[in-house]
Amino acid sequence: MTRRGIFAIAWIAATTTVFGGQTQQPMPKGQMPDLGRPTRPGDVAPPLNFGEYFVGTWSFEWDAPEGPLGPSGHISGKTVYRKVDEKSFDADTDATGPAGAFHVHEAITYDRETKILSREVKDSRGFSFTESAPVSGDAGGIYYVYLESAPFTCNGHTVRMKHNLRLLSPLNYRVAISVADGDGPFVNYGNPWWRKQ
Repeated sequence: MTRRGIFAIAWIAATTTVFGGQTQQPMPKGQMPDLGRPTRPGDVAPPLNFGEYFVGTWSFEWDAPEGPLGPSGHISGKTVYRKVDEKSFDADTDATGPAGAFHVHEAITYDRETKILSREVKDSRGFSFTESAPVSGDAGGIYYVYLESAPFTCNGHTVRMKHNLRLLSPLNYRVAISVADGDGPFVNYGNPWWRKQ
């Protein structure tokens, strides 16, 4: 046997020993069905399956500017989504920011037939709000939700918020957040990423 052949057998044995005992979890699939061909104009995404996409634990990081919701600084934490029934879900976020630890609870309703998502949000920093919007998707399997809250009071300010969710893959989504103070314009409040664990 040649030296190259001996090396090849030794390499196969080593990689089998190192990697053979590990079982890999299958990667989650997107919600756009496999059409067996490239997408074409007119192809539409199926309605979002909220439970399949969100249920589980997500981590996030966020650099928030100073504003009516609190001081500027880095925010990080985890959000856990749970299914209550076919149309109802809960989400609990535990996070730490420049003003300390806080908790956010969300009661979420999503109707796949009407494609309407609604959220009731209670934040331990002293405010709560509601918002709802339709969910849309494209043939690439990306879903979009453009939520705008009803006005609420926080730290003596009347605040409105917009949440622009982009569900980019089964493992991460991004939220572009903007905040309006009183009758002022909406201003950027950060673009945090949530990543599934």
